[in-house]
Amino acid sequence: MSKQVVVFALSLLLCSSLPQPAGAQVEYYPQPPVLINTPTAGALARGSYLIDIRMMPQGGVLGSASVGLTDRFMLGVSYGGTHIIGEDSVEWNPDPGVHAKYRFIDETVKFPALAVGFNSQGYHRYLPSLDRYEIKSSGFYLVVSKNYRFLGNLGLHGGINYSLEQGDGDKDPNLFAGLDKDIGQELSLMMEYDASLNDNRTGDMAVSRRRGYLNAAVRWTFSEKFHVEFDINNLLRNKQRAGALPSRELKISYMEFF
Repeated sequence: MSKQVVVFALSLLLCSSLPQPAGAQVEYYPQPPVLINTPTAGALARGSYLIDIRMMPQGGVLGSASVGLTDRFMLGVSYGGTHIIGEDSVEWNPDPGVHAKYRFIDETVKFPALAVGFNSQGYHRYLPSLDRYEIKSSGFYLVVSKNYRFLGNLGLHGGINYSLEQGDGDKDPNLFAGLDKDIGQELSLMMEYDASLNDNRTGDMAVSRRRGYLNAAVRWTFSEKFHVEFDINNLLRNKQRAGALPSRELKISYMEFF
């Protein structure tokens, strides 16, 4: 059994075995629809919208807008590119990304929330020769989430996804898992592991090094509607590119109701 499958299995075990579920979320920390790159079963409330601006390596900027149409269903679009900040010519993404999520089952005392969704937005550089992003989009996914009271709120998440970015010839499904932990009303810590089982082919076309992507972040709730997040991604140095180090990224989010 691979280490990626073991990580995923342990995350689901934790989701079902911790003793006491959380009550309502901390007022200033609603369940995030996304951890860092991977989704959760959280969704925007009906009539709310979320604006994200993400600053990435190589002068990359990615903007995203999402709206909650019901308390269970949300959708949105995103667009950006690399070298937007800097002196090099801007390389725009070939198409806007689209994302949608529907939460079929709400969380209860005994069972986690379950959601299905689709996200076509990948991250970092777009690679025309492989018809994919450096970090593949989730594509179609199923995710479960469970919250517990443990010195505040602790959220555990895990799921499976199937990306449509298959220009590299790798069509395998993928597994992911993560957690978020609030610290008071202003700070929260997040960590996720993307097994990248759909990005582990060897040879000249390989982008990853078959280690998976381990990412961590701290999120500061400046106000109830405004959040600043600092991410450190690729802690396992999973990219083939020579000298590739963990990337430092910044995300700014604003949520409001219509």
